[in-house]
Amino acid sequence: MRRQKQAQSVSDTDTNRARLSSGLSTNTQFALGVHVLTLMAFSAPEPMCSDAMAASANANPVHVRRLLGRFRAAGLVASKCGVGGGSHLLRDPATITLADVWRIVHGGNHVLGSYEGHPDCAVGRNIQPLLIDLDRRARRALEDELATTTISQLASQAVARADLHALA
Repeated sequence: MRRQKQAQSVSDTDTNRARLSSGLSTNTQFALGVHVLTLMAFSAPEPMCSDAMAASANANPVHVRRLLGRFRAAGLVASKCGVGGGSHLLRDPATITLADVWRIVHGGNHVLGSYEGHPDCAVGRNIQPLLIDLDRRARRALEDELATTTISQLASQAVARADLHALA
């Protein structure tokens, strides 16, 4: 049993290394959040249940429900439990930018990551303020770019692509 766990741990570590070296992020909350909001825009005014959203995104329904909780707290969606329930957008999808989604999902977290260098090292002692400034600029550039796209635009583009693929 112990060897099985060790083998699984090595396998998981190798998988994570491969994902990171391939440039894939291990945090998919932003992409999942955009997917969920775009689905709701596409299905409006009908509410969608979290299981249907999770199936569409090929995600765990628990992750979808956690994101829906954040979106409810931010005033983007409302949810109703029970038969005929589900979630729907409270705001016009044309007013929800991807920058809004980024801020709701990531809050004030660093874009580039953060760590503490060793205080006895000249670089370790001084690199953090430089990285924080770089992170602040990268975050601003990222949010500026994400602010140019709305959930409504993505819903329209997804429908257009679906129509094109149906014709092919």
